[in-house]
Amino acid sequence: MRKKLSVNFFDRPTTAVARDLLGKHLVRRWQGKELALLITEVEAYDGPHDRASHASRGKTRRTRIMFGPAGRFYVYFTYGMHWLVNIVTGPKEYPAAVLIRAGGYHNDKTGTWTELNGPARLTKFLHIGKAQNGKIARPESGLWFEDRGAIVPKKIVASKRIGVDYAGPIWKNKPYRFSIIKNRPRTKAKPQ
Repeated sequence: MRKKLSVNFFDRPTTAVARDLLGKHLVRRWQGKELALLITEVEAYDGPHDRASHASRGKTRRTRIMFGPAGRFYVYFTYGMHWLVNIVTGPKEYPAAVLIRAGGYHNDKTGTWTELNGPARLTKFLHIGKAQNGKIARPESGLWFEDRGAIVPKKIVASKRIGVDYAGPIWKNKPYRFSIIKNRPRTKAKPQ
């Protein structure tokens, strides 16, 4: 079963979207191939008051996509070397997004599961960069999400986000990082 997630999936509260993305696939069409990662870890950035969010500084050239409609990718360059990919959530003018932090795939050559921990490793594997910034999450853009029937564990780990100490004690400790890394979902069919 392969069901593409519609833009409506993302037009909901950020933490709900973040949790529901676990076990879904981020799919990329690149050089005639289709690459897909099963999402195992995400972080939510929820609105203009979330001090860990880029949008807390207001609408800028960089963050304007976060203020737009749900279902668009917010891709940015960090540390002068890495691209990170987020999906915008919630209503227009409410700047919120979910960072895709980790994912995995079944390696047909070795017969093993390969986990890509860290958002920069994920974007490198999927060849995601500046060109995807602002694109709508659908096949026509070459980057989209699918539900492929993965069975997600009932226990989802919620913990504080990584690398946001600058946000102050309240926001840096919000349990907005969600993961299933320790207990990878089973799939009905081998991930593609």
